[in-house]
Amino acid sequence: MNSTDFISQGRKVIQTEAEALNQLTGRIGESFQRACEQILTCTGRIVVVGMGKSGHIGGKIAATLASTGTPAFFVHPGEASHGDLGMITPGDLLIAISSSGETPEILTILPIIKRMGIPLIAITGFVRSELGVAADVCLDVSVEREACPHNLAPTASTTATLAMGDALAIAVLQSRGFSREDFARSHPGGVLGRRLLLYVEDVMHSGTEIPLVRSGTPISQALQETSTKGLGMTGVINNAGKLIGVYTDGDLRRTLNRIHDLSGHTIDDVMTSDPQTVSARALAAEVVDLMQKKSINGVFAVDEGGIPVGALNTLDLIRVGIF
Repeated sequence: MNSTDFISQGRKVIQTEAEALNQLTGRIGESFQRACEQILTCTGRIVVVGMGKSGHIGGKIAATLASTGTPAFFVHPGEASHGDLGMITPGDLLIAISSSGETPEILTILPIIKRMGIPLIAITGFVRSELGVAADVCLDVSVEREACPHNLAPTASTTATLAMGDALAIAVLQSRGFSREDFARSHPGGVLGRRLLLYVEDVMHSGTEIPLVRSGTPISQALQETSTKGLGMTGVINNAGKLIGVYTDGDLRRTLNRIHDLSGHTIDDVMTSDPQTVSARALAAEVVDLMQKKSINGVFAVDEGGIPVGALNTLDLIRVGIF
């Protein structure tokens, strides 16, 4: 097989699966509506079961539900009949995934599920199967054929099943009014979580770590403060402690281009007056946007009276993974 064959086969697989998804769109109807309503009214957890490839897809669906505001987890149906069924309690809802609708390990636990009064949503390729008939709601994910040339390996069918799970999760998410902030709370270790949960006060240097000099300080002393604190800048405060200016490493280079002898000059002669500032309660991600927009590498956090309470630079934001 040459490279051209690989390309054509790859495209054929994608086309077959895309066609399966297009057909699935037409089946989003009353059954889908009832499935979403049952998930929304569930007072317990959503329990997803599936064997083999359906089990792998089920794990992903459970994870998607859990991360979008619907408590959910996956249970292996084989393990369920050997003790793990105790994880399922009254008030829960079961989503059973089986392409054939005749998976023995799932059918074995159905009588117990029914006796417990647990609602059952089936996701299957055969709505008239034993699973499909037993379900309170049956979602049809049948496909005309798999992408596999032998029509055996689960490919188009697993793609359709995963898409149906995503459709359920996102439809329920929107009905719940699940926000970006809610999503971030479920993903504190992810980039989005850090961008929405990290505040300036979580990242900034405070107390004696803030590089500050008073108005009238000689430039040489201001440079020493900049070097000692290591943030590439120094803030300038007046007698009331209010921030009135800032002097950065970049400012120093510009100063040396026009003033060859720094002796006799104070920081007031060369500082940038009325610098950009932020609140300690501002999102750190907002500071990233500010720095990029203003082409600056550091910023001071001030309180309502303009008193510096912290300072941070791009390295601090890179360190926490949001720059």
